[in-house]
Amino acid sequence: MLLALLAMVSGPSDAELVRRFKEGDRNAYADIVRRYQDRVYTMCVRWMHDEAVAEEVSQDVFLALFRSLAEFRGESQLSTWIYRVVINHCKNRRLYRKRRATDRHEPLEGDLRDGADRERQIAADQPATDWMMHRSEAEVLVQEALATLDDEQRSIIVMRDVDDLSYEEIGEILDLPRGTVKSRLHRARAELAKVLSRKLGKEDVI
Repeated sequence: MLLALLAMVSGPSDAELVRRFKEGDRNAYADIVRRYQDRVYTMCVRWMHDEAVAEEVSQDVFLALFRSLAEFRGESQLSTWIYRVVINHCKNRRLYRKRRATDRHEPLEGDLRDGADRERQIAADQPATDWMMHRSEAEVLVQEALATLDDEQRSIIVMRDVDDLSYEEIGEILDLPRGTVKSRLHRARAELAKVLSRKLGKEDVI
């Protein structure tokens, strides 16, 4: 991450890299990937709660960026545009995984008309056990609480409180006015606090 930030300060600007890419310099795209790959991967991990899946989604994101970068008009910052692509891909992958889980797992009441004695299974959208072992207890609790929020609430908290994006940047990504971002962030924080209070006790939630 530090190397990426230093590259942004000392190297060519995002706008310069996009211009060079549009002129046919494919090395410019490699520079963009190096500049953003750590942040994209980190965002994907926060959304997917699975490092292997996050790696796959990151690759999909950069493939999509390569295919569409020529159409980028610079109406927003490149980082904002990339963030929007990441969120869209993560949402689509989460929806795909939920649909697959629904198709793959039998309902609790089961259907044994074919005579098969199937084991009941419950689909879970939780971090893998080995992933959780490497996180602190507090981080795991917050991740679990975030997972209970809807996509918009979770994304707006992560963008503001984890990635430290401005209200204006979040508004660009979600296509919302600044005031709406603030009010939805307030509601999302309140909902997160409510979930955490059930896990920790209200006196432990700031």
